[in-house]
Amino acid sequence: MKLIGQTTHKEFGTRLKKKPGYIEAQEKLEPQFKLYEALIRTRINKNLTQRELAKELGIEQSALARFESGRTNPTLSFLYKITKGLGLKLTIL
Repeated sequence: MKLIGQTTHKEFGTRLKKKPGYIEAQEKLEPQFKLYEALIRTRINKNLTQRELAKELGIEQSALARFESGRTNPTLSFLYKITKGLGLKLTIL
């Protein structure tokens, strides 16, 4: 059910794509979002909560939440810590 004045997710996305610079910004951020998605998927596949992984890494759960939501620009050492904690190897090409 759609209420008067509400916008669906699809409609919102369609409007965003028409804004100047949106497509370019999306393309620029795509590698970052792919990295976040891969690390979140790995954490979930390992049946780890944010709280559990954060405790293992020695960081606050809120810091991990900010990273996973894309609200922060992580340092290379932070990325290394997360990948190592997930049993992954961080490789930069």
